[in-house]
Amino acid sequence: MQLLQCPAEFEREMGCTAAELVHWLPGAAAPHTVLQRADGADIALDAGGRLSLRWEALPPRRIALLCVPRLRLRFAFEGVDEAARLRFMHRFDLYTQRGGG
Repeated sequence: MQLLQCPAEFEREMGCTAAELVHWLPGAAAPHTVLQRADGADIALDAGGRLSLRWEALPPRRIALLCVPRLRLRFAFEGVDEAARLRFMHRFDLYTQRGGG
C-alpha cells in the first residue's frame, strides 16, 4: 500500500526493536546521510531539508504465545515538500517491511 499523503509530522508504531531499526536505517534512508543517536536519528535530505526521527520502546504486543516488540516512532520533516516526503516514506516502508505477504 502506497501513501497518498505525508504530513510534515506524524507518529507510527512499528513491530521491531530499536536495534533492528538502527540496523535498517542506513539502507532505508539511502542515499541520504544518517546521524544516529541513542533515541533517534537525524537524516539530511535533499535541498537542505531534514528528517528528525525519534523513537521509544513500548511494551511488547502479546498474542497467545507470540510476543512482538514495539517502537513508537515520531517523524518530523523540516524543509521537505510533500512529494519528497512521500518518496522518502515509500522507500522507508518498502525497506522496513517484514514477512507476511
